[in-house]
Amino acid sequence: MSGPNILSTRIDNRLVHGQVGVTWTNHLGANLVVVANDKVAEDEVQQSLMEMVLPDTVQARFFSLQKTIDVIHKASPRQKIFLVIKDVQDALTLKEGGVPFGYLNVGNMHYSEGKKQISSTVSVDENDIAAFKRLAELDVELDLRGVPSDRGQNLLDLF
Repeated sequence: MSGPNILSTRIDNRLVHGQVGVTWTNHLGANLVVVANDKVAEDEVQQSLMEMVLPDTVQARFFSLQKTIDVIHKASPRQKIFLVIKDVQDALTLKEGGVPFGYLNVGNMHYSEGKKQISSTVSVDENDIAAFKRLAELDVELDLRGVPSDRGQNLLDLF
C-alpha cells in the first residue's frame, strides 16, 4: 500500500501567505494544502485568511500535529499534498509520528532573541539545529529555499 502523496513539506513561520500559497502550490501542482499547527487548527479567523490566498482549485485542511499524524495515511493518492508547518520542532514531531516525508523545504524561520541568522530568511538556535540534525538522520533532505526559482542549499552546510 502506498503512503500519502506528499509532494513537499515546508517550514514557514507565517504558514500559508500570499507568495507561498500561490507560488509553491502552483509550482508543485498541489490540490490540497495541509497546515499542521495546533494553534491554527483552533483558529477559524486564521484559517479563513489562509484559504483566501489559495487558488479555488486547491483545498485546505487545518489539523493539529496529532491529527495530522492520525489521518495523513488515510489520504487518497489523488490528493496531491503540500504540507506546511511552522517550525522544525513540529517537523520532527510529525516525522517521528510516522508522517512520511523525505524532503523538507526550509522557507522562513524568523529571528528572535538567542537565535543565529544562517540565511536572510532563516535563524536557528541549538534546539533547532539538533532537530534538523535528527531529521537528517531520519533521511530527510533539508533544502533551504524561499521560492521555487531560488537555488536550494543544503541547510546542514550552513551550521
